[in-house]
Amino acid sequence: MFTMLVARHAKSSWDYPELSDFERPLSARGRRDAPLMAAILRDGPERPDVIVTSSAVRAVTTARVMAQLLDLPMHDMIISNALYDATADELITLVREIDDAFRCAMVVGHNPALTQFVNIVGDTELENVPTCGVVTLAFPSLRSWRDIGVRTGNVRSFDYPRKYYRE
Repeated sequence: MFTMLVARHAKSSWDYPELSDFERPLSARGRRDAPLMAAILRDGPERPDVIVTSSAVRAVTTARVMAQLLDLPMHDMIISNALYDATADELITLVREIDDAFRCAMVVGHNPALTQFVNIVGDTELENVPTCGVVTLAFPSLRSWRDIGVRTGNVRSFDYPRKYYRE
């Protein structure tokens, strides 16, 4: 069976107005939330074989924290320029290119595409995947990542930092 962890990047900082959207780093909250969500994933049933991340600074930083705490070698991370401004349909196309040797993949990207992607391929409609939120999708009938499509996945879990503490 194929499984995907769909993760939105952790909260980014707006403290540096001279930086482009692409260059924004994580905020203090983002630096706190990414390790929290990685620890929750580490204790869960699914561990990614590969991480595919947007090349934006906040996404790569989130992916690196996740990889480190999940004991995934950095060379098993794919940084994709196409994920930065991908639409949900483009995200489906990118997922179809994942090597079938990777049975569990994590995608780290941006909204609105991530929420739309989950709502297209999953069996549950989500209003929003918040920053550092992670949706676990199982694809019991897929024979290949190339077969991903409308309603081919089942939402197994939906975790996000605010489920674990309040601000």
